[in-house]
Amino acid sequence: MKLLALPAFSDNYLWLLHDTRQAIVVDPGQAAPILECLQVHRLALQTILVTHHHPDHVGGVAQLREATGACVVGPANERIPEPFEPLRQDDIVNALGLRFSVIDVPGHTAGHIAYYAKCPDAAPLLFCGDTLFSGGCGRLFEGTPAQMLDSLDRLAVLPGDTRVCCAHEYTLGNLKFALEVDPDNAQLVAYTTTCRTRREQGQPTLPSTIDTERQINPFLRSNHPSIQTSVRRFDAQGAQQQGIFATLRQWKNQYR
Repeated sequence: MKLLALPAFSDNYLWLLHDTRQAIVVDPGQAAPILECLQVHRLALQTILVTHHHPDHVGGVAQLREATGACVVGPANERIPEPFEPLRQDDIVNALGLRFSVIDVPGHTAGHIAYYAKCPDAAPLLFCGDTLFSGGCGRLFEGTPAQMLDSLDRLAVLPGDTRVCCAHEYTLGNLKFALEVDPDNAQLVAYTTTCRTRREQGQPTLPSTIDTERQINPFLRSNHPSIQTSVRRFDAQGAQQQGIFATLRQWKNQYR
């Protein structure tokens, strides 16, 4: 099974998984990179997985469906280009011989979902859209901090070797903020160096892994004393009134 991160727009990744004959694609905000890849590799598009309704994740869905006849699946409570199969927590999507479990992860949007699958000969896969990023998490456009924290907690308990396939190349910016919050984290410092090297070489920093994110991502570590100390130093009143996680997300929103 081959996993490809196809660049789109300025910083999106369109994830394509194929077995040399058939393929699935996740959050195709643009159709052109997918159609080109299908042609180059002589693949038939079987299924389109959608995590949420934002245009940079669904903009190419209709064109791809028309061009390939692929089945479209996505969150039941979001505005996905129809027709599509609506999905909810614990639903299963069978594609390319894999069983993708649906995980409700509201926060970035109200009905955001993620897809998790075990792979026979490789580490598990997580397609998490804009919920979890390497070193960060999505902005709260429609959900609450409590919802996002619960969503991240759901993802953080997945097996440590799970490949985290985020939808954006935000890693270096996220790690700059993470170092501001957690400067004495040796794993974070080392990971930042690795990611900088990858980007200098023109390589994606993704996929990450759940184990890596548990070590370096401040949004998965908001209960850690070092994170809490930094957040209180940034805004003691906010941390007391809104909570550590909400204040951490607010800090990231205004960080430059």
